[in-house]
Amino acid sequence: MSGAQARHLGGRWSTLASGVAPTLVGLVAFALARSTLLPGLGLWDTGEFQVVAPVLGTAHPTGYPSYVLLGWLASLLLTPVGEPALRMNLLSAITLGVAAGLTVVLVRRLTGQTLVAIAAGSLLALTPIPWRVGSFADPHMLHLALVGGLLVLLVGWEARTRSGRADADRWLVAAAALYGVALGNQALTILLAPGIALFIVVVEPGGWLRPAQLGRCALALFGVVALVYLELPIRAAMGAPLVYGHPDTFGGFWYVVLALQFGGSLTGPFSDLAGKAGALASLATGQFGPLVALIPASFLVVAVRRPRYALLTGTWLIVTCWFAASYTNADIQRYYLGPILIVTSWLAVAAGVVIEAVEAHLLVLPDDAGIRVAALRLVVSAAVGVALVAPAAIAAPTTRLVVDRSADTRAADWSGWAFRVAEPNAVLVTWWGFSTPLWYRQLILGERPDVRVIDDRTRVDERLGSVDDVIRANLGRGPVYLVRLDADRLDLEQRWQVEVVPDPDGTQALLRVVGPRAASNGPGTMAP
Repeated sequence: MSGAQARHLGGRWSTLASGVAPTLVGLVAFALARSTLLPGLGLWDTGEFQVVAPVLGTAHPTGYPSYVLLGWLASLLLTPVGEPALRMNLLSAITLGVAAGLTVVLVRRLTGQTLVAIAAGSLLALTPIPWRVGSFADPHMLHLALVGGLLVLLVGWEARTRSGRADADRWLVAAAALYGVALGNQALTILLAPGIALFIVVVEPGGWLRPAQLGRCALALFGVVALVYLELPIRAAMGAPLVYGHPDTFGGFWYVVLALQFGGSLTGPFSDLAGKAGALASLATGQFGPLVALIPASFLVVAVRRPRYALLTGTWLIVTCWFAASYTNADIQRYYLGPILIVTSWLAVAAGVVIEAVEAHLLVLPDDAGIRVAALRLVVSAAVGVALVAPAAIAAPTTRLVVDRSADTRAADWSGWAFRVAEPNAVLVTWWGFSTPLWYRQLILGERPDVRVIDDRTRVDERLGSVDDVIRANLGRGPVYLVRLDADRLDLEQRWQVEVVPDPDGTQALLRVVGPRAASNGPGTMAP
């Protein structure tokens, strides 16, 4: 084969790979998540998102309107596959596939190496945290896909700006619009702003002096943010079945959007930095295995070969990890999805440099495009790509056991049991972890409309007072059951006589309130 023929064949292969490779990796990532997918209803936030999105309501702060809107659309489009709980779980598997496919696109643009890009996308999908979060309904997986999309657009904008292409501005406007979507999905997006600002300044130092382009980006960003966040007050005013807080009022809207409820969750951001760094290193080892030793060197390679990308992603990683290490609320591991994607891209860039070095050593005539050279390059690329993904692939059976939710029916079993044993016209005073599947059964499946589920959040939004106040207001009217944490239960049992209704599976017992105790020295003391 002549050099011209080999170059022509290589060009056709590159064109084909640019579309096929991301699609194939995305399908594999989806299949992985589908194999471990939660089969239906979930507890905690999972159950909430399985209700809120199909009814187009408002989730807990920050409301997650981008995810709710996408979830509502996905719930409609995926109707043939099963009930809404399963559809929302599938949305996470789909967005994991999108994130893996975008990783392939990103790495190909950074390295020009298709096989390394395939390995990087596969590595992302096989890493424990992304694989786990892709197995149940959660907006953090959409955040990962949006971060991948932002990186693709920003890297594409950089390349077009430096080559003087006329369409470069459109890529930055598209990135601004996508950032708006991401901001409407997850407040962690705010932490990406410093890195983006630095990246724009170093790529186009005079860009801030172009008011027309600046205006287009601002319009795209704030226009998208305004549009998606309008979902909160509009649906609340329309009486959506499940609304958190009062986003149809001025104060209530900002309470939800700014997540004021969690204002005290960021604790000691500058304390015990060594301990936090050690915990982060341990988490990274759990995610990347032996590849963790290569992360610092990989970043140095990126800093030399792609300094602007290193500035962008290095800032993102530092700010996000610093925040997550200091934030004491919820499942914090999900906050590391973006950093995992960033580290994956660093490892891939370093792998691309290794391929170039090996080729330079083995090829006497590096400009020779004959079949022998093409075959040699293919072998080298394949070997390095396999080395990149091999640790995660070898660990995949163990990882699967850890992340597998395919047999998890606790939420469905418990909520079904609770509604079966609850007497007619009962009141269930519950807490968040178990309120959400009960809401799903009522609002989505239409079960037990006679039962009133009063979550701790319901007490705040409807000004119902304390748990004791709710018990007093309802005990004479019908049965009252409690679903409480152990600490709350011990406190309440000092003031109320209860009968334990044991859950046969041991997930969470119901406490049927019999009446007040004769006397109590604790708060809320009452006579029988």
